[in-house]
Amino acid sequence: MNSVRPLKIGITCYPSVGGSGILASALGEKLAQRGHEVHFISYERPFRMPENAFFHPVMINDYGLFKYPDYTLPLSVKMAEVGRDHKLDILHVHYAVPHATAAVLARSMLPAEQQFRVVTTLHGTDTTLLGCDPGYGPAIHHALTRSDAVTTVSAFLKEKTQHVIGFDGPMEVIHNFFEPRSPHRSRETVRHELGLRDEVMILHSSNLRPVKRIDLLLETVARIRPREAFKLVILAGGDFGTFAGEVRRLGLERQVVVRENVLDIEDYLQAADLGLYTSETESFCLSILEAMCFACPSVATQVGGIPEVIADGKTGLLAPFGDVDALAAKVSELIKDSTRRKAVGQAARQRARELFSAEVIVPQYEAVYGRVCGYQ
Repeated sequence: MNSVRPLKIGITCYPSVGGSGILASALGEKLAQRGHEVHFISYERPFRMPENAFFHPVMINDYGLFKYPDYTLPLSVKMAEVGRDHKLDILHVHYAVPHATAAVLARSMLPAEQQFRVVTTLHGTDTTLLGCDPGYGPAIHHALTRSDAVTTVSAFLKEKTQHVIGFDGPMEVIHNFFEPRSPHRSRETVRHELGLRDEVMILHSSNLRPVKRIDLLLETVARIRPREAFKLVILAGGDFGTFAGEVRRLGLERQVVVRENVLDIEDYLQAADLGLYTSETESFCLSILEAMCFACPSVATQVGGIPEVIADGKTGLLAPFGDVDALAAKVSELIKDSTRRKAVGQAARQRARELFSAEVIVPQYEAVYGRVCGYQ
């Protein structure tokens, strides 16, 4: 049952492969299933965009007048247009820059009776990176102040936003969720394609940004013994070519398998035995939750919002950032002890169902919508 009446909801996110885009797409799908009318507004169709939603592309013109093409202004005009033509109740934007700033501008273009409510969800680098930049920080603070509601994906990110941005307005922590789709191929088929027999499949999935610390990932894997006991499969949201030299330097050519820009991630999640994440910082780490949904436990660095996802020693194992020896030891421990690995994986799946399922998280967003619209 819906907690609010059906609403007309606009969603803007980065459409590329990444945690915020996956979350926004899944949220739109669930909202549409629950009777809301959902409109995505972006420069291209979001990754895994649901079929039960509408898409409104933003056209970007590369005028010679500008040194760099501008996206914020065309986005704000499209937001205002969709808001007016479809009578949006809510515009839910993921990331403050440029989405929240564009949403606030778009709303001001409309007469009072046509203005939508703005809900901003912070996912990480809009606070931890851009928030520290004097060229962006004040604009982010302004957008958050003008938003009708602000949410963050972890308590860590809420505290970071208060400290870095200096925003002291209300912020609600609503964790990410993941709703896995049915795999297209069997576990056996995928493992055969990856060249796996009896080896443990260690999975790493990320967009390869510097904070993911792929260098530490490879250093950790190089210290795991025996090497013939495992393979590392990297689902890379980008070009892994820049790390090929490091793979060769560490002698990991036989241990590392890379698949770039994978769309059907469930095929690989169901084939994995163990996740490994060596990030320098994470607001949440959706990749860990994705693995949890398939009873795949992860070894990860104890940074940012990761301890909110993993219950250390129960649903996964954590180690200090940068301690590749400790990380490798914990991975080796789970490789050797299949009974414990499976028990931790089952506990991880149960935690995902209890805390991070769509049934738990989507009503929390609906409650925010209802509150800002005055329906609760």
